[in-house]
Amino acid sequence: MYKVFIENKPINFHFNSQSDSSLKPVDSEKIWREIEGFLTNDSESELDIELKSEDDFFSVFKEHKYIEAAGGVVQRDASFLFIKRNGLWDIPKGKLEKGESPEAGAIREIEEECGLVKPIIKDHLINTWHTYPHKKRIVLKKTYWFWLDEGEDKVDLVPQGEEGITEVNYFERARFNEIKENTYQSIIDVMDILEKKID
Repeated sequence: MYKVFIENKPINFHFNSQSDSSLKPVDSEKIWREIEGFLTNDSESELDIELKSEDDFFSVFKEHKYIEAAGGVVQRDASFLFIKRNGLWDIPKGKLEKGESPEAGAIREIEEECGLVKPIIKDHLINTWHTYPHKKRIVLKKTYWFWLDEGEDKVDLVPQGEEGITEVNYFERARFNEIKENTYQSIIDVMDILEKKID
C-alpha cells in the first residue's frame, strides 16, 4: 500500500493483482473524480483505492512531476532533532541529487539544513508520499525517512535560512505532542514509526 497525502489528507492505494476490477485498464479520470470528491468532503478522513500494480499507481499520477527526497530524525542522547520551516515543525529532508542514494541524500540534507557533521544512519523508518504545487505543476514526492545518530562531532545547530528554516531544536520524546500539534500529517506518520522503534 502507498499512502499519498493530497492537501494533507491521506489516500491509500492498495495493490491487488487478483481483483476482477483491476483486470481492466486503470481509469485515471474516474479515480481523480473520486479523489476530488473526497478532498471536498470534510466528513471523510481517508480514502481507499484499489489498483492492480505500481504501474497503475504511476498511471494515475502521470500528469505529475515525480521526484524523490530523503531525510531523517537525528537523535542526541534522549532527544530528537526537528526544524521549523515556514511556520510548521518538520524533519530535515530534501530532493535527491542525480545518482545519489537515499542514505547519502538524507545525510547531506541534514548537514545542509541543520549544520550537523556526519550524522550516522541507524535504521530506515518509512517512506512517505505527498503532492504539492510547484511552478505551475503538481509534484508527486516520495520521501525516504531514516533514524540517525548525531555522531561524534557535537556542533552548534545552524538553520538554513534560505530554505525557510527558522529554528532547529532537539526535543525529548515527552514533548513530541508539541511537534504533532503544528506539523504535517505525513510527519506524524514518521514520528509514530520512530516511537514504535524506540519503545
